[in-house]
Amino acid sequence: MRYDSGVSDTLDKAALRFERYVAVGDSSTEGLDDPDGNGGYRGWANRLAEQIACAQGSLLYANLAIRGRCTRQIREEQLDRALAMRPDLASVFCGTNDLLRREFDADAVGRDVEFMQRSFAEAGATVLTFTMVDLASVMPLARCVAPRLRELNTTLRAVAAETGAILVDFADEPMCSDRRFWSDDRLHANAAGHERMAIALTVALGFAPPSDDWNEPLPPEPRRTVGRRLADELRWGGKHLVPWVGRRLRGRSSGDDVKSKRPELRAI
Repeated sequence: MRYDSGVSDTLDKAALRFERYVAVGDSSTEGLDDPDGNGGYRGWANRLAEQIACAQGSLLYANLAIRGRCTRQIREEQLDRALAMRPDLASVFCGTNDLLRREFDADAVGRDVEFMQRSFAEAGATVLTFTMVDLASVMPLARCVAPRLRELNTTLRAVAAETGAILVDFADEPMCSDRRFWSDDRLHANAAGHERMAIALTVALGFAPPSDDWNEPLPPEPRRTVGRRLADELRWGGKHLVPWVGRRLRGRSSGDDVKSKRPELRAI
């Protein structure tokens, strides 16, 4: 797993101690599709907070992320609330919903991400982020936005280098595109995927991983027949693609009427 920007110094010494962690973002940070067993979602941010709390004994944690939000919405709706909590650790991940918009502008997304990262850094927080995985092998339609995704990842790497944010380069890891780490909707990680992401982010902060083999690829997957692949595509289209298109045509978002799942700092 490749880590960029300020992480090299972190890995060479003992992990920093964090008192207040605030996460901002969209559905990935909210935790879709990693059910918590109580009707909500756990996700990599929760898992990261839990691992930090376990390692150092305590941690206050808030998660302001809401599904369906574009980067500008996250900046306008979540940043000030997050800064008011005076975090010493902040995660900023967004851009997926921008990527799917007709008017996508990687430079505009990059400016908003840079503003958020600098705001947290200037307030004294360690900033954590990561690149997006190319899901073409999981969702063939993702090939349509592959050039946009590469452009956005290049922008995110450049922004992290400018702001000093710790960036985990998931896009550089072929293992991350293993479909067994992704949920039925092919857009969000499943529980195993969120767990791997959380461990990688924890290691990027200088904490010890739970085992030496945590980053090993899964065993080879049995080959699917053409008929099975076609059936999977038809089922996915009816269950996920058609409803998504329907929401877009109605001007609706999956995040309409959804509130942050953890709007205030609370102890883990």
